[in-house]
Amino acid sequence: MSINKYINFSLLKRVIRLGFPYKAIFTLAGLLAIFLAPVVILRPYLIQQTVDNYILKFDSDGLIFMIMLLIGVLVIEAVMRYVFIYSTNWLGQSVIRDLRVRVFNHITRLKLTYFDTTPIGTSTTRTINDIETINSIFSQGVITIIADVLTLLAVLFVMFWTSWKLTLVCLITFPFLIWATYIFKEKVKAAYEIVRNQIATMNAFLQERISGMRIVQIFNAEEAELGKFKAINKEYTQANLNSVLYYAVFFPVVEILSAASLGLMVWWGAKGVIGNEVTLGALIAFPLYLGMLFRPVRMLADKFNTLQMGLVAADRVFGILDTDSKITDKGSKKAEGLKGEINFKNVDFSYIPGESIIKDLSFTVQPGDTMAIVGSTGSGKTTIINILNRFYEIEGGQITIDGVNIKDYELESLRSRMAMVLQDVFLFSGSVMENITLRDTRITREEVITASKMIGAHDFIERLPNGYDYQVMERGATLSMGQRQLISFVRALVFDPDILILDEATSSIDPETESVIQYAIEKLITKRTSIIIAHRLSTIRHADNILVLHKGELQEFGSHDELLQIENGHYKELHDMQFAQMVVE
Repeated sequence: MSINKYINFSLLKRVIRLGFPYKAIFTLAGLLAIFLAPVVILRPYLIQQTVDNYILKFDSDGLIFMIMLLIGVLVIEAVMRYVFIYSTNWLGQSVIRDLRVRVFNHITRLKLTYFDTTPIGTSTTRTINDIETINSIFSQGVITIIADVLTLLAVLFVMFWTSWKLTLVCLITFPFLIWATYIFKEKVKAAYEIVRNQIATMNAFLQERISGMRIVQIFNAEEAELGKFKAINKEYTQANLNSVLYYAVFFPVVEILSAASLGLMVWWGAKGVIGNEVTLGALIAFPLYLGMLFRPVRMLADKFNTLQMGLVAADRVFGILDTDSKITDKGSKKAEGLKGEINFKNVDFSYIPGESIIKDLSFTVQPGDTMAIVGSTGSGKTTIINILNRFYEIEGGQITIDGVNIKDYELESLRSRMAMVLQDVFLFSGSVMENITLRDTRITREEVITASKMIGAHDFIERLPNGYDYQVMERGATLSMGQRQLISFVRALVFDPDILILDEATSSIDPETESVIQYAIEKLITKRTSIIIAHRLSTIRHADNILVLHKGELQEFGSHDELLQIENGHYKELHDMQFAQMVVE
C-alpha cells in the first residue's frame, strides 16, 4: 500500500518550506539527527568491548581508559541531544510565530463575506490551536522521526555484525510489534481527528455564547445552553479518552513484547556464551541494544500520528491562507484631499448570487453635501455604505469618488479618507485614548482632546476615572451606549476624513443623550461629504438630499421639503407615521 495514502508529501513540503528562513538551525538539527545515531550505539558497543577485552582480561589500566571514554561519549551524547531538542523546538516555535502573524494579517484583509459565513471560534481555532499543532511537525515530527529511523538502522546493523544468530532470535517478536504499532497508529489517528474537530466546535460554541451572554441571561436560556455545552464537552472528552485507551493498551503490549524478546535473548545468549558462540560482552550489551531497538519503534507510531495531525492542522491553516476572498487591490491612485463627490451609476449587488440586494441604483452626492438614506429594514441602506467602502465588490455598474472609479484608488488610501460611526459601536480592551487613536502614533493627545472638545465629549471623558486613560472593558461593557457613541465620534473626527458615514448612530440613544449626539453630528458633518442612515427622520430633516430605498431600488430622491410635497410618497408616509407616534407619546 502506498505511503502517499498516509502522508500528503506536497503538503509536507509546503510545511517544511516554512522553516527555510531558518536554514542554519534547520541544517544543524538535520546534521544532529544523522550523527546522533552512531553516537547513541557507541555506549553498548563500548560496554561490550570493556567486558570482553578488559574486565575478563583483568586489564585495570585499560578498564579506566574505557570508563573515561564511556563518560566522554555520555557527555557528547547529552550535549548533542540537548542541542537537538532545543534546536528542533526553537525551529518549530519560530515557524509558528511567523505563521500566526501571516494568518492574522491575511484574516484582517479578507472580505466581510468570509466573516459572514465562518464562525469566529473556527478562525480562532485555526489561528491558535491548529498553528500550535504545526509546531509538532518540527519539534516531534519529521526531524525526530529521521533521527529515530537512523538510530534503528544503526542498532540493527551493529546487532547483526555482533551476532546475527542472537539478533534473529531477538527479532522473533518484532513482526508482532510492527502489527501492534500499525493498529495503534490507525486508531489514534482517527481519535485525534475527532479531537481536532471537537475543539473547533467547542471554540465556536463558547465564542458565540460568551459574546451573546446578555441574550442568554435575558431569556433564561442558561440551562438550555448548558445542556448543549455538556453534549459537546462529552463528545470531546470521549474522543480524548479513546486516544488514552489506545495508549493504555499499546504501551503494555510493547513492554510484554520487549520482555519476551529479552527473555529469548537471555535464553539463547546464555547457551551461546556456554558454547563460545557469543561473548559475555555481547550478552551484556544486547539488552541495551534491544532497548534502543524497541524504544524508537514504540515512539515512531506516536510521532507518525503527531506528524499526521500536524499535517491535518497545516491543511486547515493553509485553507485560510489560500482563501481567495480578498478585495482586489490593483488601484494605483492615492486618495488624498478628496472633494467628496460620490456617484453611483446603475449599481447592482447581492450577498448571495441570484438574490439581489441593490438593483440598478444611481444617485450623486455633491462635495460637502449631506445625504440621508431611509428605508425599511432590509432595503439595502447599510449595504450602500459597505460597497462604498469596498468591503464587498459590486456585481454591476460603477461607483466613483471625484470622478474616479473606487477600484482605481489604493484600497488602504481610499479607506483612510473615509470614517464610519456604526450603530453598534465596538470598543477594544484598552484605554479611551487607545480606542480613539486605534494606537496610531501619528495622532497626538492634544489632537484627541481638541476633537473631543469640538463635539462636546471632553467633559464626559474627563469625568471618567483616569480620564482619557480610563481602561475600557471588552466591547465597552462599562460604558453606556451614548458614551460609546461619543468615543466613536471622536475617533472619526481625529482621523479627519473627507467622507463621513453615520449608520443609525442615534437609533439606540435616549432623547437626552440624543441632543448631545446630534450636536456632535452637526460638528462632524461640517465641511465634509456625509452619508447618514437614520430611522428617526427628525435627525435628518436638514440633510441636503434624502435617498428613499425600497427593496434595493431608489424610490425617491430630494430634500426633506421636496419629498414631503410628493403625494402618497414613501417618505411622506414614513414621516407622517413617525410624527403621529410622537404626538401619541
